[in-house]
Formats: sequence, structure tokens, C-alpha cells
Amino acid sequence: MKRKYPVNRYLGVVLTADDDGNYRIKRDAHGQFKLNVWRTGRHTKGKFKKIGQVFLTENELRVAVVAYHKVKYNHRHNYTPLQRFTTAYVSPKLIKIAQQKEK
Repeated sequence: MKRKYPVNRYLGVVLTADDDGNYRIKRDAHGQFKLNVWRTGRHTKGKFKKIGQVFLTENELRVAVVAYHKVKYNHRHNYTPLQRFTTAYVSPKLIKIAQQKEK
């Protein structure tokens, strides 16, 4: 039997860095942004600590966690796995902007 592991899905917003190295929400040409979903995988490095934490996707995108939910192990393939969690966090103001989009 395969070894099971806890699975969470993370609602996140893709980030860019400005010239000062501060994170900003990546927006399209119309100034809009989307929230996307990823999950922890068997090979995900690092640990999730709290909302606002930045993680890397398998395509090397930086994403800030806006919300998270538990997922049943057998439903994990409905979501794309993330690569690793970083020790970086975004500002509470940025999280508040992204969470308003969720509603």
C-alpha cells in the first residue's frame, strides 16, 4: 500500500517583485488578477506556516497563499502540486486585496 500524506489545497495569487524587491500582485493588461489553486504533493519541500506565505510552483512562479482547505487524499489529483514553500511572506495589505477577489 502506498504511503498517504496530508493534502491541502491552497488558493493563491501570483506575485511579481518591484525594483525594491517588494512583492506585488501580478496583473494582466487590464489591471485584473486571478486566484488559482495548488496543492501539497508528496515531494513538496518546506512546511506551510500561515496565510501570506510565499511558495514556488513547478513553473517557478511565486505565489502567496490567500486561503487553504483540507483535501481528501483520493481527490488530490484534481489540483496541481506546488514545488516548495519559502520563508518569505507578503504584507497583510496585499493579502486583504487578494481575499476581496475571493468573495
